[in-house]
Amino acid sequence: MQTIVTTSHKPDPRSMEIAMWAAEQLKSEFVERRRMSLNDLKIINNAENIIVVANSELKLYSSHGIYFFHPSMSVPRIKAIKQGKSDHMIEAMSVHPGDRVLDCTLGLGSDAIVASFVSGPEGQVTGIEATSEIALIVKHGLGNYNSESHSLKSAMERIQVKCALYEHYLTEIPERSYDIVYFDPMFRQPRMRSSSMEPLRGIVKHDPLSPEAVKEAVRVARKRVVMKENSFSKEFARLGFSKVIGGRYSPVAFGVIEKEAEI
Repeated sequence: MQTIVTTSHKPDPRSMEIAMWAAEQLKSEFVERRRMSLNDLKIINNAENIIVVANSELKLYSSHGIYFFHPSMSVPRIKAIKQGKSDHMIEAMSVHPGDRVLDCTLGLGSDAIVASFVSGPEGQVTGIEATSEIALIVKHGLGNYNSESHSLKSAMERIQVKCALYEHYLTEIPERSYDIVYFDPMFRQPRMRSSSMEPLRGIVKHDPLSPEAVKEAVRVARKRVVMKENSFSKEFARLGFSKVIGGRYSPVAFGVIEKEAEI
């Protein structure tokens, strides 16, 4: 699967700079637009995906649609938290100001943004994303998204994005490196087709979470390991998440392994 990088038909200097940076980060090829259609660029360059930089924004054009960064559901969730309402993920993580959180499946970044907001300026959220195109777009988006909310923008800018396989990353860091380790793997039984995920079909990593990865996560975590899944999923039992947290009518639940309980 090849991804190339190009620009709009009349790129500004900043967009050209970002496009060259994106191609370098992806170890891909920058292709001048030359007034050509994206479909023609795909055919000529034997590419399956194209990242287009326009107005300093990155958009991924795949055979399934268009993807670009947006904080999505993190915005209403943070608003609700500010109003004193609960958030099931934050409850499951037991995030406090100053906590270090490792999000092993960064994806579109919404959960990491909420965790970063709650952990605050003294905390740190690191997001691991296996797919280089997604990691690139989310990293750029987190650092450049325009928002009138200072707290949202600050939460986004504090997130560190690393393109890696979490299975490898976990084995390379010392024990108790993070307070919380979080997984949101692709659901074994998807609830519905997601419009935000549809353009990423064929790109995202679909492998199920392994017991070995959970064991490493327990080693790396100081407080707890958390996994998001369907509320009726058998993955919780298979992977040793005996404690499950979720809303009474929510189709999504969070499995928890508490480190203190193991001592």
